Amino acid sequence: MIQDIFPSRLNNAYKDQKMTPDAYILWFNAEGKAYVRIEEGRIGFVTGADVKVASPVYLFSVDDRKYFLSLDEVSFQAPKCGYYSTRELRDRSSGKELFAVFTAFHLWKWYADNRFCGRCAHSLEPSKEERALVCPSCGNIVYPRINPAVIVGVIKGDKLLITRYRSGYAHNALVAGFTEIGETLEETVAREVMEETGVKVKNIRYYKSQPWGMAQDILVGFFCEADGDGEIHMDENELKYAEWVNREDIVLQPNNLSLTNEMMKVFKEGDLTYKE
Repeated sequence: MIQDIFPSRLNNAYKDQKMTPDAYILWFNAEGKAYVRIEEGRIGFVTGADVKVASPVYLFSVDDRKYFLSLDEVSFQAPKCGYYSTRELRDRSSGKELFAVFTAFHLWKWYADNRFCGRCAHSLEPSKEERALVCPSCGNIVYPRINPAVIVGVIKGDKLLITRYRSGYAHNALVAGFTEIGETLEETVAREVMEETGVKVKNIRYYKSQPWGMAQDILVGFFCEADGDGEIHMDENELKYAEWVNREDIVLQPNNLSLTNEMMKVFKEGDLTYKE
């Protein structure tokens, strides 16, 4: 999956770091596209030696390499660089650099959406002690937003419930949805499967989780069984396809980045044990 970058390691601990010439600097345009280059399926970044930014914000490090974010517009052109969406990068690259861009996008989106205090409308400022935005006027503290969502592999005998979204991502997927206020994750599983396909479920069990910065999510995977005959009544506003598919007939996604694809893969291969 996208976060599986071993032996490299993401260190997301916040520190009040200073920009250095060898550090990577990212910025995103108004559409959320990152300014990077792609060479032989790997992402390349602009460094602190290439461009000077007024107030870079430290994001994280991968191994010994520091990543910073510019919250201001940057008038700079680097050889072979251009603006790419997270979806374009997902389709054209892989590795620790892609995970870094997804995580940077997650933080950029939070910074971009929280410029002003929701309590008193004063401009927010980055905390120097933790990953937070602080209002110097009223003391309000805003922490990064993380949206919990479930990915559900619904099983009926030797079949898996495969879906495709009405719009957006075009490849095979599983039932998925966001957790609502007051719900447990298990309740989200049952509700989302019922809402999207009309299928009741039982024996809900946790599989694995995944950070998904592209949508500011933490994805939580579950497997469960159909409760009853499993007759499908598809929500046509959400989906364009929902069918029970034999394990040997499941068509996987074109890359191994997503929790959804891994869950389809372990069912297809007849192995539902936890994958390291």
